[in-house]
Amino acid sequence: MFINQEITPYVPESEMSVMGNLMPHKIQELGFEIRTFMPKWGIINERRGQLHEVIRLSGMNLIIDDTDHPLIIKVASIPQSRIQVYFIDNEDYFQKRKTTVDDNGDEYSDNGERAIFFARGVLETVKKLRWTPDIIHCQGWMSAVVPLYVKTAYKEEPQFANTKVVTSLFSEQPKGNLDDNFKHSLEFKEANSKVLEKYNERFDFIELGKLAIDYSDGIVKVNDNVNDDLLKYAQANDKPVFNHSTAEEALNDYTTFYNKLLG
Repeated sequence: MFINQEITPYVPESEMSVMGNLMPHKIQELGFEIRTFMPKWGIINERRGQLHEVIRLSGMNLIIDDTDHPLIIKVASIPQSRIQVYFIDNEDYFQKRKTTVDDNGDEYSDNGERAIFFARGVLETVKKLRWTPDIIHCQGWMSAVVPLYVKTAYKEEPQFANTKVVTSLFSEQPKGNLDDNFKHSLEFKEANSKVLEKYNERFDFIELGKLAIDYSDGIVKVNDNVNDDLLKYAQANDKPVFNHSTAEEALNDYTTFYNKLLG
């Protein structure tokens, strides 16, 4: 299962969005059954991308910081590869809004809440799909909350009881802080204040990366420009780290890395 912040052709090409397209396609070609998720950013052209809402999966309300936020699920298929992508949508967090920054280049003040909504939206959708992933692979800061929830709030769910989580570290990293109330908003079921006690009250994206690393079973170093503090943190916490310098190298060796994690 791939949880991607960006996938081409729905957003402009970048190292992350290209990997978001390549990985599901190549892994499926190797015989894996896959599912792929990303946010329905406001910059995505629904008509051109042929997105349509999946009514049977939509309609749930997710409560974040005591406020209800309706979950909308849309789906489309990537041209050429025909990989199906599930889009997590919500009027407040995604519609008519860009990705990390607004038109002025300022990071959205609720980026933390957006990541929480995305993580819970993905995991609730997987429950509705009645699908059990052996591996969840997270790419981009938007997916950084997923490992925490898989290993705490959702650990008793049959779909996730034995799931291994992989987090990719990219050089692309926002610079600012997350919303003041982010740490409190993170609390959900077993992801409680005691679990989150070790983290700073004010989260920046480095602290968010450490959270993802702590609850991941393996880490991917996508290139040589990955944040050194996060890489050292992963190594200090004895996380298996897979290094690669090109997308093709990664694709050739991912199955070995996945199978090693699965034992």
